[in-house]
Amino acid sequence: MSGKNLKVLFVSAEAAPFSTVGGLGQVAYFLPRALMKLGVDVRIFIPKYGTINEEKFPTKKVIDALKVPTGEKEGDKPRELICNVKAYAETRKNEPTVYFLENMEYFEKRANVYGYSDDNIRFGLLSRGALEFIKHEFFVPDIIHANDWHTAYTLNFLRQDYKDDPVLKKIAGLMSVHNLFQGQGFDFAHASEMDFDDGKSRLAPFFSDQFFKQNSLKRGIIYADVVNTVSETYARDIMKEEYGWGLDKLFKELRGKLFGVLNGIDYTDFNPATDKLIKKNYSAGNFKARVEDKADLQKEFNLKDDPNAMVLAISGRLDEQKGIDLVMETMQFILDEFPVQFIVLGSPAKDEYRKFFEELEKKYPGRVGTHLQPNFALPRKIFAGADVILMPSKYEPGGIVALEAMRYGCVPVVRATGGLNDSVSDGVNGFKFNSYAGMAFLSSVARALEIYKNKVLWQKMVKKAMEADFSWAKAAEKYLDLYSRTLEFRKEALSPNPPQAFKQVTS
Repeated sequence: MSGKNLKVLFVSAEAAPFSTVGGLGQVAYFLPRALMKLGVDVRIFIPKYGTINEEKFPTKKVIDALKVPTGEKEGDKPRELICNVKAYAETRKNEPTVYFLENMEYFEKRANVYGYSDDNIRFGLLSRGALEFIKHEFFVPDIIHANDWHTAYTLNFLRQDYKDDPVLKKIAGLMSVHNLFQGQGFDFAHASEMDFDDGKSRLAPFFSDQFFKQNSLKRGIIYADVVNTVSETYARDIMKEEYGWGLDKLFKELRGKLFGVLNGIDYTDFNPATDKLIKKNYSAGNFKARVEDKADLQKEFNLKDDPNAMVLAISGRLDEQKGIDLVMETMQFILDEFPVQFIVLGSPAKDEYRKFFEELEKKYPGRVGTHLQPNFALPRKIFAGADVILMPSKYEPGGIVALEAMRYGCVPVVRATGGLNDSVSDGVNGFKFNSYAGMAFLSSVARALEIYKNKVLWQKMVKKAMEADFSWAKAAEKYLDLYSRTLEFRKEALSPNPPQAFKQVTS
């Protein structure tokens, strides 16, 4: 499919560089730009938070006093929240126009992007505001691309409240599930029978208790024409009870419209040939200079200067999902039996994790180094200097750290789950194990060490890791195919005799 003449509105709770909390903000930055290079007219719709600097990002008001229905009534009239829509347009090529929904109470007066008791109202407002914006026909997309629970409301409103609207009813909807978090403050997985949300009833008014108990992610999945997760394996994983967060049966029911596309990384930013944060630059064609980055990393973490020691590293969140329990189960044995060094970077989710790594550093001076808090510069140094990145995750939607590490020639040892399974080829650019068990993890580390002893084989593996293509350009091609499916499925849904799956969700 060609991207020419295709129009997409990318609706998100965050987007770099305006508002970035997690990986979603990065996706909302890089994916639209990569799609625009393929000819797609992508525009982004996000809240105008108070932290956004209008001197740095000057905007122009395009809609004044946009009336967004809340579902409530004041007398005989509908209650509405009044917003403005402002636009920020770069002059550079392939830079998407960004539309900001401006509302003083729900966005501009808030210090944070997330974490408020009324987040459901805030993102309900964003979602319905996007549709009211489209009604003005300032920009009418072929596809609305919603992301995670915050903007899943958009697709529910689109199919229920705007199903007869001549402008909106033809618009197709793609729901991207970056993670299965389902909102702040209400436990949908353990809701009582009275509070259970089947996802098909009408969305309640914003300020009602019922709206708080309605599962936007579930509804976005139901009402989307196509649903995707951030890797092919994760799309299969979430149909299992242990990974589905209470939505596994729904994913099974709608598996015909469920797909997976692995996220990319920015190859301009993550480039060891030009990265100013590392000691010595190098490329896949000549990575001998990595030995200098290894020495620099060992010095940074107070490790013995030993070019022959295999350096194992962890970088990122230190929690149960990331497999830290397996590391705690095996790492002391690994350090006792193998000539390795070990580096840990990240914030421990539990005191027992922090205590374990602190005691490990004391017990193995010169061989274990830790930095148990976030740091935005050290990951690059770790990727450039460590030999192996450890990711024994219990589950992993995308696994972007593995992609970043491979770009720098740091070979991953991963559990074959989610995006890690899709990006790592065992024995080619990394090592994989299947069972979530300490012995399985230990076995993969031991295999890595055996290959490491053979410098020719190891260098071949490092080269394969660095040459793997996980660029956003490649990911954008797959999203273009997904958009094509989305349009086809919407066309089928609008046909006189839609498939049974479409009848079920609209009944």
